[in-house]
Parts: sequence; C-alpha cells; structure tokens
Amino acid sequence: MQLPQEFAAAIGSQSARLSVSLPPTFDSMEEERRYRKQQLAAGFRLFGRFGFSEGFAGHITVRDPEHTDQFWVNPFGMSFRSITASDLILVDHNGTVVFGDALVNRAAFVIHSRIHLQRPDVIAAAHSHSLYGKAFSALGIELAAITQDACAFYRDHGLYTEYQGVVDDLEEGDRIGAALGDRKAAILQNHGLLTVGQSVAEAVWWFITMERSCQAQLLAMAAGPLKLIDPTIALRNREQVGTTLAGWFQAQPLFAEIMRSEPDLLN
Repeated sequence: MQLPQEFAAAIGSQSARLSVSLPPTFDSMEEERRYRKQQLAAGFRLFGRFGFSEGFAGHITVRDPEHTDQFWVNPFGMSFRSITASDLILVDHNGTVVFGDALVNRAAFVIHSRIHLQRPDVIAAAHSHSLYGKAFSALGIELAAITQDACAFYRDHGLYTEYQGVVDDLEEGDRIGAALGDRKAAILQNHGLLTVGQSVAEAVWWFITMERSCQAQLLAMAAGPLKLIDPTIALRNREQVGTTLAGWFQAQPLFAEIMRSEPDLLN
C-alpha cells in the first residue's frame, strides 16, 4: 500500500530500506472481531483521557466484520475510562441487543445505525460532547482552512443545522446521515462533532484532530481576522494528511501508548 505523500516526503530516501506499519489483515472473522473490539475499547480510553466525556453522552461504534448489519458500542452509562473489550455490546440496525446484557444509549443507536446503514464503507463512527466541538458547533459554520491540520477536513465535512434536541428519532438520524454524506466528518450545530472512518483508529483520530482544529479556530477568531490557506494548497494538504491511511497512521502512537499504559482494556 502506498504511503500518504506527507509520510513519503518525511521519510525521503529512507523509504527504500525502512518498513512502516500498515493496517493489519486477519485469517479469521473471530480474530478480526477481537481486534476491532480491542481497538474500540482503546478508543474509549483515549476519549476518556482527552476529557471528551459528558455524563452519559458520547459513543463510538465499530461494525462487526461478519454480521455487517450489527455494530459494537459502549454500554449506556459506563465511564469511557473503564471500558474493556468484554464490556462492549452488539446491536443490530433495528436496535436489538444481539450480544451483551447492558442498556443501549438511544441516541447512539439512532445516529450510528443510520450511518452504518447509509454508509457501507464506514467501519467506525465517533461522537461525543467535547468542549471545543460543542463551542464551535454553536457558530453554525464549517471549519476554515487556516492550518495544515484543519485542511484534512477541507471540503470533506458536513454541517447539520436542524438541531431538534436529544437525538431519539430515526428520521433525525437519517437527516444527520444525509448531512454527513460521503464525507469523513460533520459538525452537528448546537450539539458537537461526528467523525467516521474505515477503522476505529481513523474515526478516533479524525475526532481528536477535529476537536483541536475547532479549538485552534476559536482561538484565532478571538485574536483577529483569519488568514485562509489558498484552496489549491488546502486540497493538496488534504490529500496528504486527510486520507484514510493517513488517519489510521496518525492514530497509531496514541493507540500504542494507551494499550501500554492501560493493558486491562484488552480483556
């Protein structure tokens, strides 16, 4: 698999003699399911470490590799900082708990079931009420291309402007899915951020870096007029830092560190 341009440029002449980690492959569905669940637990621990929790709000899901109309999700009301792979519950697109005995957050089902249904390419989706995502969502605008990191979302995130309160209606889930479209992220006005990916690591990374991009833009807007990156350069940057592989790769140091420091999440 070809490395993103940014990494190829960073490695330079070393690329011919050095190996770089790529997304794993699996010999069985059970092996892949275990990996996805462990990655999901690690994603929750990272959300907890970054302070993305707000009461019982927030959820990350990953599609089951075998039963693709089902997804794994966090138990309702459990702290992100204590979730393990064995705590996760399996839910189908009708809201039926297929595996596990915990309650499901209604909003998690409504939002994620519609995304997984509408987007067969999406393996994982992430949403929480993070501080800067909430603050930025109240502006009702998209992220601007003001930094290299923000360019990952240039012309690749949607804006949902029809806030109707707590998401408990499938029709609103459909509208959120429509606002997301075929993009990697959406800003839910007066609500927060939503990101998706072809792996848990990718979806989690887009959320973390989008949250930080919201923070950076809020700080910049408070300091003075924004200086926008030229559209041609912004698009080129997106192709370097905003690809599926780039998202997965950039998450790897965080996932490796959380697994080293909190190995119980794998259980």
